[in-house]
Amino acid sequence: MYLNTSRDGDHPERAIALRWRRLRESLARQGADAALLNRLEAVVGADAEVPGAHGQAVFAAHGALVLDGELPSPPEHDSARYGTLPDAMPLVTQHVPEIPYLAAVVHYGGLPTAGAHGSVTLEAEAGTWPVSTVAPGERLRRRVAVATWHRASALLGHRLDAWARRVHADAFVVGGNEWACNVLIRRLPRTVRDRVVRVGGPTPTDTGRALLEPQLDRVFRGHLAAHDRELVDLFVRRRAVGGPVAEGLAATVAALQRGQVAALLLNRPPGSSPRLWVGSLPTQIARTEAELLSFGVRAPREEPADEALVRALVGTGAELVVVPEGELRLAEQVGALLRYGDGGRPRA
Repeated sequence: MYLNTSRDGDHPERAIALRWRRLRESLARQGADAALLNRLEAVVGADAEVPGAHGQAVFAAHGALVLDGELPSPPEHDSARYGTLPDAMPLVTQHVPEIPYLAAVVHYGGLPTAGAHGSVTLEAEAGTWPVSTVAPGERLRRRVAVATWHRASALLGHRLDAWARRVHADAFVVGGNEWACNVLIRRLPRTVRDRVVRVGGPTPTDTGRALLEPQLDRVFRGHLAAHDRELVDLFVRRRAVGGPVAEGLAATVAALQRGQVAALLLNRPPGSSPRLWVGSLPTQIARTEAELLSFGVRAPREEPADEALVRALVGTGAELVVVPEGELRLAEQVGALLRYGDGGRPRA
């Protein structure tokens, strides 16, 4: 179930209750029993501490709550499905590209000189964009006298460098007072200084959401995480020489059947059309019922492609990369980086 639980409008609790009522009625018509509906209702809107626009993803089975997660953005449409497989693709794709970063805001309102009076305040936070926008991580706060800012920023720089390396940050996004930021950046170790992205604009630190949230969106939207970029580049190189890749839905599904997929690449999720046929195991996935029957699968069933693909990925330990068509155009918007080629030996 996906529900808009934003609290940035008028009478948000009433709006959430109305949205849930419509979804509850829809689930009841689909066959959900009262125990399951009541379990969902107990957690709907329980994210009241999350400010601003966001959504909620809730999964339950056999009357038990399986997952209650925050969505960085409200779902395009509230939706609920009662079925055999969870509709997990919208949740998964709201979490990508999963870019690890470090962000810092440096506040100072005085003269740009270490001889001035007053203090400099630094707040820093690590996160994974875009999920951290609604689930901020631990925050570092330090306030030092202006007279000691040059020396203190060198010490803080080493701490921030270690933090960035620990979380494998792709970028260190810095905003705030220009003079104080410049002092800090000049004293950062090169390993993290080379990843600095300076941003401007308002830098409030008391919003209850991620530090520099608007700036993070501008920096990261449309980009891939460094790890995903490596996978895409590897796919392109292999495809150019006829290496172990698959492209198009039929070839990709065939590779999933063999547990051959290391990473699934999508230009965009396929949605519920086309549909795929599945059995009881993650690798029992096919374009047609006849194909699964020929494999000896009993009672195959037809499911939305999104749901079948996510189950196959999770069940075979494959990664998912959503790559814009401008970066890499895939046949039928789907491809796969394979663990081994046909006739080859599986790779670790």
